Amino acid sequence: MACLLEAPLRISVLSRHEECSHRKQQTEGQSDCPRSCAEVTVPAAAELVQSGAADRVFRGTGQPSHGHREQHQVPGGLSHHPCPSSRLGWYTHTYSCMQILPAGNKIFDLHRYTPIQPLCFMLIGLLCPDLIFIEACLRCLRTVFISPVTPVQLLYTDSTVIPHLMSLLSRSQRTQEYITQIFSHCCKTPEHQTVLFNHGAIQNIAPLLISPSYKVRMQALKCFSVLAYENTQVSMTLVNVLVDGELLSQVFVRMMQRDQPIEMQLTAAKCLTYMCRAGAIRTDDSCVVLKTLPCLVRMCSKEHLLEERVEGAETLAYLMEPDVELQRIASTTDHLVAMLADYFKYPSSVSAITDIKRLDHDLKHAHELRQAAFKLYASLGSNDEDIRKKITETENMMDRIVSGLSESSIKVRLAAVRCLHSLSRSVQQLRTSFHDHAVWKPLMKLLQNAPDEVLVMASSTLCNLLLEFSPSKEPILESGVIELLCSLTQSDSPALRVNGIWALMNMAFQADQKVKGEIVRCLGTEQLFRLLSDPDTNVLMKTLGLLRNLLSTRPHIDQIMSSHGKQIMQAVTLILEAEHSIEVKEQTLCILANIADGNTAKELIMTNDDMLQKIKYYMGHSNVKLQLAATFCISNLIWNEEDGSQERQDKLREMGFVDILHKLTQASDPNLSDRAKTAMQQYLA
Repeated sequence: MACLLEAPLRISVLSRHEECSHRKQQTEGQSDCPRSCAEVTVPAAAELVQSGAADRVFRGTGQPSHGHREQHQVPGGLSHHPCPSSRLGWYTHTYSCMQILPAGNKIFDLHRYTPIQPLCFMLIGLLCPDLIFIEACLRCLRTVFISPVTPVQLLYTDSTVIPHLMSLLSRSQRTQEYITQIFSHCCKTPEHQTVLFNHGAIQNIAPLLISPSYKVRMQALKCFSVLAYENTQVSMTLVNVLVDGELLSQVFVRMMQRDQPIEMQLTAAKCLTYMCRAGAIRTDDSCVVLKTLPCLVRMCSKEHLLEERVEGAETLAYLMEPDVELQRIASTTDHLVAMLADYFKYPSSVSAITDIKRLDHDLKHAHELRQAAFKLYASLGSNDEDIRKKITETENMMDRIVSGLSESSIKVRLAAVRCLHSLSRSVQQLRTSFHDHAVWKPLMKLLQNAPDEVLVMASSTLCNLLLEFSPSKEPILESGVIELLCSLTQSDSPALRVNGIWALMNMAFQADQKVKGEIVRCLGTEQLFRLLSDPDTNVLMKTLGLLRNLLSTRPHIDQIMSSHGKQIMQAVTLILEAEHSIEVKEQTLCILANIADGNTAKELIMTNDDMLQKIKYYMGHSNVKLQLAATFCISNLIWNEEDGSQERQDKLREMGFVDILHKLTQASDPNLSDRAKTAMQQYLA
């Protein structure tokens, strides 16, 4: 007999089972269970069947079924082993046999061996009261869901599946192992984290961390690592959880002890890392500084497997990325900087390898090792000058970075350019290592044709190479980079627009008129003013910075304002009138102050009473930065050593500016009061 389901029903996927059972009673003796089960409405399975995806998910080879056994097909036990007499026993036996299916990237065609939709019936089987049958179903579900070809969203299609799986956690150690493994493999997005969190994942899984079964403890630990990753809500909850009277963080610390399996040490370190990055644990907490960080550094050593070294390095890079002190501690722990140099020595020399399997293993992990090393170097050197120096002095490091920029693996290229970007924050390295190795050449090549994520990091690095003290600035300018940067400002990506305009801003700083003219010509006034109305504040700020650098000396100011003055003044007016941040308006007023310093350009302000009233308003603003910028503008307009200063002073006196300046001389801010006093002296001279 087919198993009868418990009432009340716990999962809506079985909403038609009562009908199936009733029909069974009316047709006693008929083999109708497979047919009725196939009729059951299961949203997840139906979605597969209706879309034709069922064959793709459950028929990995796409080859026709053959009666004889072929390589990579289901072993003979499932097809030829005598089935138990009862239907429940037969299905249990069937699902148990799935554990000897070939492992790999394909889920094989169960339709050849059972007359039911496998996923549908596996979910239905979870309501059966027989524990052995439930465990068999869960083993099958685990096999299906850990396959990379199975869409994990299938687990979340029916809202009743997750709570029912939670309820099964207490049934046995096997259900605990299988369910937590399913959860850890199927938690891929913030939405998945929220679903599991809302259905009690933390309180249901936390007790499993002290299970007598290592497999259960390990799978529970993996669950917490995927739940906590970049999730503040989960991490803040975890930090207060008690497991048998002990804080969860201390349970994780115990799991990092050297006598624990490496897999457990690494996963526990990842849990604490994610909780720390989410703000649930302070970076100076002893469990981070004295336990997690040393554990991850330890994982980078030669004594560990290559995959362990990769995971350890990448997790360590993530842990200390935003924290200077952790970077300094890590850089002096176990000679980490030198230790990472070994990551670039794989694969070993072919002539020195007699073991083909080892060579294949080294080749497989070589890209991952280089990627991990570049990531960790980038994190280590993101803030401290001494660490950057130590990195660049590591054997052949700059050559390795340059080589990494042209690797076949996109992930390695991205990690290499991240490392380069981190080191490019050093003035010393820009003047020495970067110049000696001409890193701008492969960087420019990388910018010609790369995915957006690489372009963002490469263009950000280029911004630093275009600073005025960088020896690379001149050869980059000569390579025709202006057109490339102007094209980036038209990108749909805000990050690329920011980097494009940022690089142009750095290029325009103290540049000669030829370079500035080329920037204005290539960018075009329409695009320049389009960027001044960009919804992204970072883009707007960098565009204002570019305009400020273009208008930096009197001849340049007068020349640019003579040809584009009307449009620039309109843009300035719109920004000062709109709702913008203090920083945006301060930068805009600084542009006005530069215009006021021009010989002829200042007349564009003096003949615009509306603009003068705006300056007057900001001189009386509550924000000192805006007051100071506006006062600079007036100071430049009334400077008495320039032609027409008396007429300008008289007009501004009539408009009440002198009274405001006199009041500002008493300001509590010393910079503001000094600037106001300097301006007042122009009237007394």
